[in-house]
Order: sequence, then structure tokens, then C-alpha cells
Amino acid sequence: MADPLSEPNAPTGSSDAPPAFAKRSLAAQALGRVDSVTRGVVAPLHVATTFLRDPDNGYSSGFSYARPDNATVREAEAVLAMLEDAAAGALLFGSGMAAATAVFTALEPGDHVVAPRVMYWGLKRWLSAEMPRRRIAVDFVDMDDLAALARAIRPGTTKLVWIETPGNPLWTVTDIAEAARLAHAAGARLAVDSTAASPIHTRPLTLGADLVMHSATKILNGHSDVVAGVLAGATPDAFWERLAAIRSGGGAILGPFEAYLLMRSLRTLPLRVAAQSAGAAELARRFQGHPCVSHVLYPGLPDDPGHAVAARQMEGGFGFMLSIRVRDGEAAAIATAARVRLWKRATSLGGVESLIEHRASVEGPDSPCPPDLLRLSTGIEAVDDLFADLDAALRDA
Repeated sequence: MADPLSEPNAPTGSSDAPPAFAKRSLAAQALGRVDSVTRGVVAPLHVATTFLRDPDNGYSSGFSYARPDNATVREAEAVLAMLEDAAAGALLFGSGMAAATAVFTALEPGDHVVAPRVMYWGLKRWLSAEMPRRRIAVDFVDMDDLAALARAIRPGTTKLVWIETPGNPLWTVTDIAEAARLAHAAGARLAVDSTAASPIHTRPLTLGADLVMHSATKILNGHSDVVAGVLAGATPDAFWERLAAIRSGGGAILGPFEAYLLMRSLRTLPLRVAAQSAGAAELARRFQGHPCVSHVLYPGLPDDPGHAVAARQMEGGFGFMLSIRVRDGEAAAIATAARVRLWKRATSLGGVESLIEHRASVEGPDSPCPPDLLRLSTGIEAVDDLFADLDAALRDA
């Protein structure tokens, strides 16, 4: 596939600008916008919580109060909408969970949802607890099995199909275009959690999805210092307006300082994703056949079950996440994570520092995660150092 960052896009700067810029260029310059007061090349941080009314009691500036709207948030949303090819735009939330749960909150009692059996455990736990209270039925299925997905969809009743691809922490791949076809044929929307892919590798809206969600805490911010979430929409329809109203009414908007930091990170997103994905691919190759590793889970490997689909819908790489299964089992996996020196034993993913985690311990007894699995989030350190550190820990476990 062509690199989406090299595709031309409409400029947002001055009228004498070239007719098109690559997404990488637009991201680097935050759409080329310049502060109108100082002419600074970095947008200012707007922290005001309230704004003056006009003499006629209106708000000609477009801002009235900080809970529903903020100028700094708008700037970051514009960059995200550009990266996702989101005609409806983007909405920033105070966390990835706030963004994801807004979608389900927008449904009506009696609706039906299909979601992945293997997905972010926090959202799955919330769905299992909250959806019955709202009289919304949820079926969890293996989303890499399109026949199972088709069987689970109830035409006329299913209103939302939620997929996560690659799926955390087994990195299973769902065919977005086919899932969209199945959902739309039944009158449902397709929403995609694309946190592990990022808009650099996958743009679900161009493949037929209606909504895309990211935990912007992860690779979009990439510095482990912001908690945020984002929704991007294909169509500015009534459902999209409902999502905006939920965010506004519930006070779930991202704070301006966090939006400012996120904007800083989006300017280097293409470079970070490329470096981190290249590192993950190299580690996956090196750990294949390792005497202490029974399986490497990474869609970039040619023998991975999801590789063919991933190769069709992912561009420029296969992501920065992989998992390994330790041959000697759970105790050896936990011991390995305890012995690393460069990798950090911590939750989360997508930061410039590499993280390692024994996921079954985190998710608990209901986790579908194998007990011998270690989840790896590849940062920007030297790959030789990352491999040597984990190799030594595996051999000493």
C-alpha cells in the first residue's frame, strides 16, 4: 500500500500555499496554523474557563464556557480529524474510557451490541457490568472469525459492532472492511478501537467504519504524561451530534493543558510510530525460534494468522506492540518481567520507553490472556539493547 503520510491533502494555511501537502507535513506543523497575535509557530495554550458576552448578549467568538469547548482542544481535534480522514471531525475526551463509553451511552435501551471476546479488559468489564443495567444486550465473539461475527449480528436489533484491531493483548486482526459490510447490511454502525494501530498504520473510516476510537494516552501522545481519548467520525449525523452532546453534558472534555501536550506529540507522531514499529518488527523476528519463547504474537510476521488481513489494511508497518509466550510457563514469565533492566515493568503502551507486563496478573481470573504471556510495548531505545536485556532475563528466569 502507499504510505498514507505521503498522500496529498488540502492545505489549511495561507491562500498562496501549494495546492496540497502530505499528512506528515501537516502534522509536523499542526496544520500550518500561526498564532494571529504573536505570529508564533506554536499555538498558544488557552486556559480561560469563561468568556465575555457581546453587547447583544451573544458570543460572537464562538466560546461561552470551558466545559463544552476550548480553543486548544479544537486545535488538537483538527489535526486528529485530518489524520483520520474524518469528515465529521474529532472529539477529545478526558480518557480513552470516556471516549469509548460515550459511544455505548449513546445507544437506546433494547439495542444489541457485538464486541470482541479479546479486547481492552477495562472496557470489557465495564460493558459486562453496565450494559445490562441499561437494557442493552452484548455478545462477545472472536472478531477474527467473520462467520462468528455474522452469526452474532441481529438484523434490525444490533445497532453497534465494536471491534479492536489489532486486539490487545493477543494482537488478533479483524477485517475492517468486511466487518463494516456485515454491520451496515444489518443496519448497525461499526466502531473501531484503533489504539494499537494509530492513524499512521490504519485509517478505519476509509475502510468503511463509522467511528474510530483511540486511547490518546498511548501512541498518539507517546510520552506517558497525558490521559486522553478521542473519537473521530465518518459522517456528521444525528449519532455524532449525540456523542458531542454526551461529552458536553457530562463534562468529559479533555483539559486544555493536556490538549496542548497532545498537540506537541502529534507533531512527531509519524516519526515515533515508524521508529517504534520498526523496533517491534525486529524484536518479533529475533524472538521467533528463541529457546525460551514458545510463540511470538505479532501481525507483521508472515506466519501470523492475521498477517494477510493486516497487510491489506495496515500501511507502513504493523504496529509497535507484540506479545511473547514464555516456554516454561507462568512462573518463568513473571520471573522474566522481574529481571529486566532496560524494559520498564508498567501498565500502558505507546510511550517512547519500552514497557513489559504480565497481563494475566493484571486482568485477573476471567482474562482470556494465556498465563505465560508477556505484553511488550516497544519504545525508541536501541533494538539491540532491548533484545539483549529481555534475552538475558528470559535465560535467567
